[in-house]
Amino acid sequence: MVIVMKDNATESQIKAVSDRLEEIGFRVHKIVGVNRTILGALGDKRTVDLRQFQYSEGVHEVLRITEPYKLAGRIFHPEDSVVEVKEASFGGERISIMAGPCSIESEEQLFTIADAVKKAGAKVLRGGAFKPRTSPYTFQGLGLEGLKLMKQAGEQFGLATISEVMEISQVELMDQYVDIYQVGARNMQNFSLLRELGKSRKPVMLKRGMAATIEELLMAAEYIMAGNNYQVVLCERGIRTFENYTRNTLDISAIPVAKKLSHIPIVADPSHGTGRRDQVGPMARAAVAAGADGLIIEVHHKPEQALSDGAQSLYPHQFTRLMEELRMIAWAIGREIN
Repeated sequence: MVIVMKDNATESQIKAVSDRLEEIGFRVHKIVGVNRTILGALGDKRTVDLRQFQYSEGVHEVLRITEPYKLAGRIFHPEDSVVEVKEASFGGERISIMAGPCSIESEEQLFTIADAVKKAGAKVLRGGAFKPRTSPYTFQGLGLEGLKLMKQAGEQFGLATISEVMEISQVELMDQYVDIYQVGARNMQNFSLLRELGKSRKPVMLKRGMAATIEELLMAAEYIMAGNNYQVVLCERGIRTFENYTRNTLDISAIPVAKKLSHIPIVADPSHGTGRRDQVGPMARAAVAAGADGLIIEVHHKPEQALSDGAQSLYPHQFTRLMEELRMIAWAIGREIN
């Protein structure tokens, strides 16, 4: 249930309604907008008579939400959310690009790539320290050493940092090294991990599962937001279909659909979405044209020697050229690559 307060509602009126909601068993989330305050009441109370709130002092409108995702939906939060991290911004008119290697392999490798993507205009450095791989025998990441290198590179080149968290025990460890937590496709429905990230006040980029519907993605985001962490960014990274020419099928249509259903910013991952270097550029351009609030792209200065996902990593000069093309597309639709 959503209760929209009047423009001139007083703090005492808002508190009275909030207290009454809590008395009958709702959890209340308060959103203060430009003109109005909205109270989101979470809980399965279908038998509650809405009229007791409709005629309360200071109340403008009472709405019953039918969608299973309350906090992620637009009824509760009609305005687009904007998540800002250092110089990066996701949502609104600006589009931010995250770029870097799939895996952090060494100081030389990471700092070389960080320098290149910074010069091209990226605002966030990506890199895996803990790598969930299909085979247990492939490179699994540098762990803590990789996190330390990422923090150093971010500070030296003025970039925010993002890396994947795989389990609850890593959340506290990573907190001091990264600016954004990444939840991978395999963990989209790891609800224990999502609840733990809900306790954090750092942004979380949530990737869509390989066979997840858009509603399931939004419900996963709901777990994080239910813990009062509203700094969530969705990520379309491709889903599994019958087509095997590309690594996954990047669902471009998910971008406008998610933006229609939810206020949460959404970015695209054309690297994992295609798994092919020659397809990353076209899909990155298409994602921005479709309304993506950002991109996360893998870049490697020696992809043929990369310990993971070299085939889908752009060379630095290719990334620089792509950034120039993305700026033109963003301008054409009234946005900008910040």
